[in-house]
Amino acid sequence: MSVVDGTRGSESFFAPVRRSLAGIVALSVLGAVSGVVPFIAIVELARTMLPALSGVAADAGRVWAIVGVATVALFLSFGAAFLSGMVSHFADAELQLSLRRRIVRHLQRLPLGWFDRRTSGTVRKLVENDVVALHQLIAHAIHDVVTAVTVPAVSLAYLFVVQWQLALAALVPLVVTAILYPVLMRGGGEKYRQYDESTSALSGATVEFVHGIAVVKRFGQLGRSHRRYRDETARYVRFVDEWTRETAAMFTVIEIVTSPVVVLTWLLTTGAWLVSVGAAAPIDVLPGVLLGLGLTSPLMKLGSSAQFLRNATKAQQSLAEFLALPPAPRADVPSSPRGADVAFDDVSFAYDGDHRVLHEIAAACAPGTVTALVGSSGSGKSTLAKLVPRFYDAQEGTVGIAGVDVRRIEPADLYGAVGFVFQDVQLLRTSLRENIRLARPEASDDEIEAAARAAQIHERILRFDRGYDAVVGEDANLSGGEAQRVTIARALMADTPVLVLDEATAFADPDSEAAIQRALSTLTADRTVLVIAHRLHTITGADQILVLDGGRIVERGTHPELVAAGGRFARMWADYQANHARALPEGARR
Repeated sequence: MSVVDGTRGSESFFAPVRRSLAGIVALSVLGAVSGVVPFIAIVELARTMLPALSGVAADAGRVWAIVGVATVALFLSFGAAFLSGMVSHFADAELQLSLRRRIVRHLQRLPLGWFDRRTSGTVRKLVENDVVALHQLIAHAIHDVVTAVTVPAVSLAYLFVVQWQLALAALVPLVVTAILYPVLMRGGGEKYRQYDESTSALSGATVEFVHGIAVVKRFGQLGRSHRRYRDETARYVRFVDEWTRETAAMFTVIEIVTSPVVVLTWLLTTGAWLVSVGAAAPIDVLPGVLLGLGLTSPLMKLGSSAQFLRNATKAQQSLAEFLALPPAPRADVPSSPRGADVAFDDVSFAYDGDHRVLHEIAAACAPGTVTALVGSSGSGKSTLAKLVPRFYDAQEGTVGIAGVDVRRIEPADLYGAVGFVFQDVQLLRTSLRENIRLARPEASDDEIEAAARAAQIHERILRFDRGYDAVVGEDANLSGGEAQRVTIARALMADTPVLVLDEATAFADPDSEAAIQRALSTLTADRTVLVIAHRLHTITGADQILVLDGGRIVERGTHPELVAAGGRFARMWADYQANHARALPEGARR
């Protein structure tokens, strides 16, 4: 089968704002140059006015020309800085919008298995944190870098023209900093890696401690539970303390060398010595003092932004890796299924091409029947079920619906044919009404209420103050079983002919289990159902049961047939009944 992945050539992150970036650079250069001009004007004005102290008339025209140039340059520097900041922030907003759209488009093309193996925090990091981290790169870093290069370059060029000895003196703090900074940052890459690991470990321990504090307090294990949090905090503090001690001395030296007081003292001392030996006139010291003081501050400002720039670089790498992920292949000539039968034809599968978890699976699910998948943890039953809605694609063999390979079905058609309800309930932070009609946005309120009634959740919804308009997580706080019934109502709204069901009652309490079972009975009626069974009593009426072990089907048949065969399923059923009996109250066992 010929497939295409639908991706275009790699597109630069910054393509949508390329012109804006050029504008930011131009405005930053203009602002940096015009910002130096007033200081040069002061020097030239002093040179022009100094003869007046000896009774020589100053050139009034030159004086006013210098004042005019300085005034224009001053306003120009303010205007360029303002425009540069405005353009950079507009470019940042445009880039964030562009990246978020690209991320969402790419998320839509990724296989569902990518989401299945990652938390919602991973997606949030991409869409929110990583995109926001690029703000420093666009809105500030370009201006800072251009200024850090342009201001010293223009200042030194002028100084070398008027007094090259002072120009060399002004270079000394820069040269010393350039020598010391690599020493300070020696091994910085490894240190930053350790810092990221320490921060991540501390964050994880903090979240774990906060989320579990109610449970551990209830069972009197508070001291034991927060040991990991305490240990990670101590480890983080110890690492930061050691790194600070290692770099404190060198960082202090750099701060002293580049401080304005030290630079001013150095330049005045050098200037006084040059005047004393007749190498420079007193007026020649002025440009060195005025311009030399401004050489280190742009570089130090850039150095203080290094952490933000590092975060932006990491975010860019993270986004690039994400956008490079291959999307789910799509058929160049798609087909649509015209039935509800599901078939597995010699299907084999391995995660990431490594250890196989499914081996040559062959099975058929007739329309309107229930097929149960049972087996121990790791037997491959969940993986097999998730091949039908294309969470993953089989490496060998085919998974078909009505004789059509699921890889040849357009995603919209596939999800119109296959619905799924899993234990990992996912509700959006919006109203219950919108959550239920997610699969059918055009559904009427009456249809939504009918689905909720069938899912055994209507009465619970009405107990909220705002009823169906209550927002999940705000004024609608649902238990696990209640949230599961909302997803069942959503599946009823989708009304797909094929349903993949990871038994929703596996972790429900008895009351919730009964309500969920009634909802599932409505949901599975007249559909082709593939159910992953955990509680064996729920699938005694299944049309066929597939017993998996080590990624292979080792038994198949109805419940009575498999029990009578005395094989693996019979042993599972006997163990299940024994465990279930022990879990009952003593009076109920009699």
